[in-house]
Amino acid sequence: MKRAEEYRKQLGGMRPNIYVGGERLRRDDPRLEQPINVVASTFDAAQEPGLDGIATAVSHLTGEKINRFCNIHQSMEDLLRKQRMTRLLCHKVGGCIHRCMGIDAMNALSVVTYDTDQKHGTEYHKRFLKFLEYFQKDDVVGNCAQTDVKGDRSKRPHEQVDPDLYLRMVEKKSDGIVVRGAKIHNTMAPYAQEIIVLPTRALTSEESDWAVAFAIPGDWEGVHQIVRLANMRPRKHLKAPIANFGDAESFTIFDNVFVPWERVFLCGETDMGGRLALQFAEFHRHSYTGCKPSITDILMGATALAAEYNGVENAQHIRMKLAHLIGIGELVNAAGIAAAYHSEKTPSGTYIPNSIFVNVGRRLAGENIFHEWEILCDIAGGIYATLPFEEDWYKEETRNYLEKYIMRNPRISAENQHRLFRMISDLLASGWSGVELAGQYHGGGSPIMETIGLLRDYDLKPKKDVVKYLAGIPLDDPHG
Repeated sequence: MKRAEEYRKQLGGMRPNIYVGGERLRRDDPRLEQPINVVASTFDAAQEPGLDGIATAVSHLTGEKINRFCNIHQSMEDLLRKQRMTRLLCHKVGGCIHRCMGIDAMNALSVVTYDTDQKHGTEYHKRFLKFLEYFQKDDVVGNCAQTDVKGDRSKRPHEQVDPDLYLRMVEKKSDGIVVRGAKIHNTMAPYAQEIIVLPTRALTSEESDWAVAFAIPGDWEGVHQIVRLANMRPRKHLKAPIANFGDAESFTIFDNVFVPWERVFLCGETDMGGRLALQFAEFHRHSYTGCKPSITDILMGATALAAEYNGVENAQHIRMKLAHLIGIGELVNAAGIAAAYHSEKTPSGTYIPNSIFVNVGRRLAGENIFHEWEILCDIAGGIYATLPFEEDWYKEETRNYLEKYIMRNPRISAENQHRLFRMISDLLASGWSGVELAGQYHGGGSPIMETIGLLRDYDLKPKKDVVKYLAGIPLDDPHG
């Protein structure tokens, strides 16, 4: 398994094709250090003895120990351990762990490439297994690039004025294909070694050019990443773990990119395009039942500490709000556990989580995330938004004033109160927090998408039959 130092060194050797604020950056640029620290922590975790079997797995291909972020789920236990790992590692970085995107895409490909071969006589699964062997052996960091820019939302891909508004194949050659388009909201793409491209929606028979899936290195010729950074505010004096981390989102451009056949996993099979998009979403929503409870844990802990530091921890209305946070976090986590327990083994051998439970959990999380932020805002008060700059606490003329007037609970030191409210400021009033809030709502699919999934997959007939029985209506009554 790779170590964090090796990962950082490999990033430094990649071709500079990242643009931030009008500049082209190398991947070892200091401005990328904080988000890279997030992914680097996944390599550190795999070396921790206490996380052996949680942050690590055994490859079903080689029998060797691998990082769990490279594992294809072979059992219910694999799904449970992936969920547990995600919750634990998100605690370590104060938010999204980033790397779940790549392995959720790989698991989706493991299922759908096999099914596509069985239906269409293709050889995608064989290609996938060869790619997977490299992915596991090199402990590769993968990014899933799924969301297209979509253009006019009322029109389908083939109806757009500009057909490139959904990524598409523009040429098929003897040695590969050429693609053009863009993918957006690509978390951690700038520091991913491989970009795994999937369709974003169901496709019709006219849309074979858009039914394409493949993997290419993040610095591949013709790939341009235009990136927005959202790092935690740096600390000069009050060093804290949360200040070491950040986030980066890429607007990833594919400008006539050549993809060799061995890296193509879907090409023209429109009936499987939507299936692949959905399969990734459901694996990713299961990962969400690990990361979202972790975010709730952090918001809950900050809320409880703010109440304690303000001296109001025993107020009944505050305890009710903490109970709400407990309920949301643990119900979302429970939905992920249920999804694993009710998982199914597919013909490929990969276990997929139950779609009802992953959609229930993800929907509950998305519908409540703004209220969770509101609870912390309510209990913390407004000081997190107007807290003076860190330097003023260390200036001789102002330090004593700030330490005197930040005091609330006399049992808590001025420094610890300062530390807490500065962290809450990072959680609620920073560039990072704005991106995180949008991601917690839309990432993995907005609540409406889970609603669609539930109404599509949930069988209401057994419930109606219960009521028919209780009401004395014959179950086979043709009139209902």
